[in-house]
Amino acid sequence: MANRSLRGMRIGSQSMESEDGVDFAPRLQAHYDCPNGHTIILPFSVEADVPVVWECRCGAEALLRDASRPEVKPGKPPRTHWDMLLERRTIGELEELLDERLDLLRSGKLRRSA
Repeated sequence: MANRSLRGMRIGSQSMESEDGVDFAPRLQAHYDCPNGHTIILPFSVEADVPVVWECRCGAEALLRDASRPEVKPGKPPRTHWDMLLERRTIGELEELLDERLDLLRSGKLRRSA
């Protein structure tokens, strides 16, 4: 009996739910203009914070219509290995370590690496 009731139904491929009585969230359309002439239209919820800048498909930054470009915040420069080393050691300590290693290398107690 159960086999007959499922006959002809593609389980998992079609939903039995309908959209009756479903209220969708109110939306607005944001228009972005690319400097290369492209226009991007994206739907956002009314409650969402719409970003001022959006990346276009060409890679350029598209700006929201009727908006001004945000100020660029100065960022911190990336820390290099040398900067991190100087946080742990002073120049004098580094010179002393270098001299010790060079003496070991010259005496043959330390092998050269490729």
